[in-house]
Amino acid sequence: MTLEDTTGSTSGKTPGDGKTPGAPPEDDYLRRRALRRGSAGWLLLTGLGVAYVVSGDFSGWNIGLSKGGFGGLAVATVLMGAMYACLVFALAELSAILPTAGGGYGFARRALGTWGGFLTGTAILIEYILAPAAISIFIGDYVESLGLFGLESGWPVYLVCFALFIGIHLWGVGEALRFSLVVTAIAVAALVVFALGAFTDFRVDGLNDIPVDGEAFGSNSWLPFGLLGIWAAFPFGMWFFLGVEGVPLAAEEAKDPVRSMPRALAISLGVLVLLAVMTFFAATGARGAAAIQEAGNPLVVALQGDGEPTALSRFVNYAGLAGLVASFFSLIYAGSRQLFALSRAGYLPRFLSLTSRRKSPYPGLLIPGAIGFALAAGTGNGARMLNIAVFGATISYALMALSHIVLRRREPHLHRPYRTPGGTLTSSTAFVLALSALVATFLVDRTAAFMALGVYVIALAYFAFYSRHHLVAKAPEEEFAALAAAEAELERG
Repeated sequence: MTLEDTTGSTSGKTPGDGKTPGAPPEDDYLRRRALRRGSAGWLLLTGLGVAYVVSGDFSGWNIGLSKGGFGGLAVATVLMGAMYACLVFALAELSAILPTAGGGYGFARRALGTWGGFLTGTAILIEYILAPAAISIFIGDYVESLGLFGLESGWPVYLVCFALFIGIHLWGVGEALRFSLVVTAIAVAALVVFALGAFTDFRVDGLNDIPVDGEAFGSNSWLPFGLLGIWAAFPFGMWFFLGVEGVPLAAEEAKDPVRSMPRALAISLGVLVLLAVMTFFAATGARGAAAIQEAGNPLVVALQGDGEPTALSRFVNYAGLAGLVASFFSLIYAGSRQLFALSRAGYLPRFLSLTSRRKSPYPGLLIPGAIGFALAAGTGNGARMLNIAVFGATISYALMALSHIVLRRREPHLHRPYRTPGGTLTSSTAFVLALSALVATFLVDRTAAFMALGVYVIALAYFAFYSRHHLVAKAPEEEFAALAAAEAELERG
């Protein structure tokens, strides 16, 4: 591995990315890769955390009923909720130590070295590039079902989604996060209204009305597919929380990230837990688990069944579109920041980390957007893309939790403005549950899991043969890791 200076050349030659005449090389490199600091306080960060996830309350989670029944999905949701709680507490400590746009990659870089950093960052990229592509398809389905402007789900709708919302991100991070907060607030309010309406028809016997598979081990009315159904429902229990771990990616653009980041992570997770419990029970109890287990819009089905649309069901249907927009919009943000950080440090081509005059990483927004649009238009298979995203997410969770464990044990005296309750026991719990969820992705869609694995292998080959020899020493995450190495060398000396 070669750590280069920030000109991008160990030989001292002028890089071909347009240096500012007379400026020190390191200043010029990082100046052209600078984000707008102080754009987000704890409220916008909390809204970002909820926005990442809120679309999962409107659809997707209910498919877990077809894998594990009400009891199986309930247990899976509790376990996955515990995993996210433990992970969020660990990330709160890590983000206070290293508040940079690298997020999980930066944490793993110091704890696990360059290989660990790249493995983590690539897994996060898989999640945040594939998920928006999938959600754009779901947005198209909602637009068609609502009869908006007579449009049908297809590439023109996907193109409008990517062009419009990437355009807002290019405008500026402050404007983007405020837009996200407003749309998220609408979606959350709709979930509360939905629950109030659905609980009026709540029936306990509707929770376990899926026929029991008598051949499944441990099966009963609450676990119709047996104990294995709990495990198979893990990825769908994750959909109530998937994405909240992306809040630390906004660290370089946050106001006082050391204080605001742990606060935003904790509050956003608390909101998501309340929404998950409320939505899960209200939707399943109002119409029955069997009726909504494979519905594309389970909340609408829970309100109206096979009958005519009501004013409330139409409202929830429109709000579901708002929820999808909120998650789509915020996941584009997360993907661009992870790509920005990896590129700035040389793990990916460096031009991807260039920023505009408004301090937006425009290649990091435009290129993943083009890839996402191509995937959505070319496949039209949103469910499979989400399964690939979940595969990437579970790998990153395990590596981020492991990073917390390693740093606690190897660098116990590192300054920690915030400390994870429970210490390494908390992050160890997240690590074990993340590995269990990773295995569960093969139970749900083996093809999707192997496709994700193939992308991962290609990315690792690029790193092994090229980029690990061309890393940029002055990138914040690399400097942080180099400082640790220097301190360790002094201690040994």
